[in-house]
Amino acid sequence: MALAAAVLTATVAAAQNLDAGKSPQKLFADGCTTCHRSPRGLAKGRFSLTLSWFLKDHYATSSDTAKALAAYLESVDTPPPRAAAKPGAKRSAPRLPKPSQSQ
Repeated sequence: MALAAAVLTATVAAAQNLDAGKSPQKLFADGCTTCHRSPRGLAKGRFSLTLSWFLKDHYATSSDTAKALAAYLESVDTPPPRAAAKPGAKRSAPRLPKPSQSQ
């Protein structure tokens, strides 16, 4: 009996981090999509360190997970690069203001 109790105690003490080894994209998909459709905009205006702390305190299972998730949120928060103009594409001429009709 004592041996069974010792084995069970050791098993519980060696609990695993279920988020370990998951990519930040997977972490977002598993834990954030319930409330957030997209990761875009979630890091807007936040410092990396404070975002990491917030995620660690409220959502992440470890500081490493929180840091990875914060870095991911910041990486997708950058605006997409502007599309280069296609060669031969017509550019519209600037519109001139309508002449005023004074009397």
